[in-house]
Amino acid sequence: MEDAVARFKPAVHRFWKRPAPIITRAEGVYLWDQDGKRYIDGAAGSSVVVNIGHGVQSVVDAMAVQAKNVCFAAPHVFSNQPMLDLAQMVAHYAPGTMKNNCRTWFGCTGTDAVDSAVRLARLYYVYTGKPSKHAVIARWRGFHGNNIAVAGIHGHTLRRKFYYPMYVNSPKIPPAYCYRCPFELTYPACNLKCARQLETEIRQQGADNVAAFLAEPVVGAALGAVPAPPGYFEVIRDICDRYDVMLIVDEVMTGWGRIGHWFGIEEWGVTPDIIATAKGMTSGYTPLSATIAREEIWQPVEESGLPFLAGHTLNENPVSCAVAIEVIKYVAEHDLVNKVRRDGEYLMARLQELLEFDIVGDVRGKGMMCGLEFVKDKATKEPFDPALKVAARFQAAALERGLVSFQCAGCVDGVMGDMLLVTPPLVMTRPEIDEMIDIMKDTMKAVQAEVLR
Repeated sequence: MEDAVARFKPAVHRFWKRPAPIITRAEGVYLWDQDGKRYIDGAAGSSVVVNIGHGVQSVVDAMAVQAKNVCFAAPHVFSNQPMLDLAQMVAHYAPGTMKNNCRTWFGCTGTDAVDSAVRLARLYYVYTGKPSKHAVIARWRGFHGNNIAVAGIHGHTLRRKFYYPMYVNSPKIPPAYCYRCPFELTYPACNLKCARQLETEIRQQGADNVAAFLAEPVVGAALGAVPAPPGYFEVIRDICDRYDVMLIVDEVMTGWGRIGHWFGIEEWGVTPDIIATAKGMTSGYTPLSATIAREEIWQPVEESGLPFLAGHTLNENPVSCAVAIEVIKYVAEHDLVNKVRRDGEYLMARLQELLEFDIVGDVRGKGMMCGLEFVKDKATKEPFDPALKVAARFQAAALERGLVSFQCAGCVDGVMGDMLLVTPPLVMTRPEIDEMIDIMKDTMKAVQAEVLR
């Protein structure tokens, strides 16, 4: 009986055998486990979440005050003031012509935000007399969430393969991935063929059937921080306008200052129709997401008289909304958007030093959303055998040395290819960046010795 009790594990972790230290304290860019070991956070929690760092007292205070006043207000019955105030704040920071001309639907996760964005695009066309428009075109090697509907839209092979029979699969175009151009062309002589492929796909699907195109400004978990090249989203915007297709931008990772703009799409000077965002909005202190759309998109839905059937019981959570308000204030008051532009350049310069290693083929990114790609051969860009799990090896070895990192896989064809996201909290200082790079170099040296024997 005692042995059975000892083997009983009531909690399920994401990975069955990977060690999971228990974190007992976090402050700034550091975390401490139950044994007192300190880690520097090179992933902003996990794949771009904790933008303003851990343990910010003003956020904790805002959370406590709101929880004491109203911790939950059933959204099918009540509104709440933090939600209304946050919506006003979102409208103020929205990009381009969305600024002060948008409404926001608040959910819980990035997956929720994308799911709601797709639902909204569909409803808009139903209520404006174009019910045949339903398809959502996305990109291979793009990731937009984990529910069954969204996974059928995105192009992250490793996250799709076990549930493939359950999907309604959506059409996809190749990624904007200059390091491994799917057309074997070179920017800018390519004339942005990766963007122009959208027009081909719309025509092949039939423009009357296509409701939206969905993409990340900088691809995160599926490509390891690959930004679209200059001009890409300008071409995409033009194609969407000509074929009456909505442009949905996934800003779950890139929003709220991560690449040096309040919203990443501003880097391309383009205004989307709908934005899905989460993560950095509350900096991980509580779950919250937002689906933001232009006023004219919401109007037909409102005029239908029917509720917007999306989201969950915990939508519009007042505690989460209060946290988001405080986090956004912190970003503004500490001028983190401009800090990211300055220190992002420094981070990228330090990361470029890792190209001295034989197993690092590419370093890329924007602002403080950076990444690198492992290769077996730099000249040919040959990837490692997936069985070697090079990126996972790096993540484990870095953790032993006190660095939290985030490994990715499948950048080449959905199966081959190892990558690493380098996305520290936006508050990370240059000395802290130096500390992180020193650990990365030591880790890289050890991993290279293992995989190039």
